[in-house]
Amino acid sequence: MADPRLKTKYKEEIVPALTKEFAYKNVMQVPRLLKINLSQGLGAAVADKKLIENAQNEMTTIAGQKAVVTKSRKDISNFKLRKGMPIGVKVTLRGERMYEFLDRLISASLPRIRDFRGIKKDGFDGRGNYTLGITEQIIFPEIDIDKINKITGMDITFVTSADTDKEAKALLTEFGLPFKK
Repeated sequence: MADPRLKTKYKEEIVPALTKEFAYKNVMQVPRLLKINLSQGLGAAVADKKLIENAQNEMTTIAGQKAVVTKSRKDISNFKLRKGMPIGVKVTLRGERMYEFLDRLISASLPRIRDFRGIKKDGFDGRGNYTLGITEQIIFPEIDIDKINKITGMDITFVTSADTDKEAKALLTEFGLPFKK
């Protein structure tokens, strides 16, 4: 099986471009994408257990890898929450699946967002990781809109080996993430 398109692009185009831009002395200094985390918090699942099941199926379809149910860590009486109750779903993508997902996100999903003018620049955490919030899961072509009973959002976190936000932004821009000007 051939390497994913973006993995090949990383090796052939992105590494030389970043080496030139940041004057790295060694190829191993060039930041790389380590993993992509998809997560969905479903506070409403406290009342309706079916939401978790649906979200898990949707997340599995989007990621191409089985989603894991996240459980609450402590009791919060104001939210009628008990320790161990399911309140979200998450998936961690690495390797080939990560590059495939990133390719689909950039080329197919992001352009489907209504009035899309690019993604915000302020999602960096200071350590070279970027989090992008998506308000509707229906932007993914894998999701059948007719079978959706509730539109939910999700967070997508890109974990990189970059030391600074500037290096991480350069890496993600080279991959093709459309940041706002």
